[in-house]
Amino acid sequence: MILTTLNLREMYREYTDINGKIKRDVENGILFPLVRGIYETNSKTDGFLLSSYIYGPSYLSFEYALSFHNMIPERVIVYTNATFNKRKSKLYKNHFGSFAYRDVPKDAFPFFVQVFEQDTYAYFMASPEKALCDLLYIKKPVKSMKELKALLFEDIRINRETFNQLNFNDIIFLSNKYVSNNIKFLKKYIKSEYIR
Repeated sequence: MILTTLNLREMYREYTDINGKIKRDVENGILFPLVRGIYETNSKTDGFLLSSYIYGPSYLSFEYALSFHNMIPERVIVYTNATFNKRKSKLYKNHFGSFAYRDVPKDAFPFFVQVFEQDTYAYFMASPEKALCDLLYIKKPVKSMKELKALLFEDIRINRETFNQLNFNDIIFLSNKYVSNNIKFLKKYIKSEYIR
């Protein structure tokens, strides 16, 4: 369960030294700090359930979401998240893992993000189409269709079978929300090979 310092002050109001009590609970493995002022009580909670509480607004995207959707073969150990208007990347490390946050364009941010609930947690996950666009947006720009295909299928190692099952209309819709050479080429590629 997630608790803030405010929750704990209320819970521990009987104690004369509330901060000391919180500190002892951290040292005794009763509370696990996520970031300043936010704690988790269960040491076995999956990190993906916690990422939107650490820094937000955010949703799981990039490599983590692609792995979640079986688009790439690797198991991703960093919880990669998209934010907007933060203007700098953030990396947090705590008991539950490493949490990375990077900006995507504000116009693209709200689309194709699914909300899931598990136990008492809500978490936000990009659709495979959105995660792919987000990842291409932060990658070094390609200069040709050939380079885009190499980026997709060799560098990122997108599974061709799952790529073929993507909702290409969602990608076409999203492509206008990013200013990105990579996504411009992705749109071109889809229009030339998949949408007749």
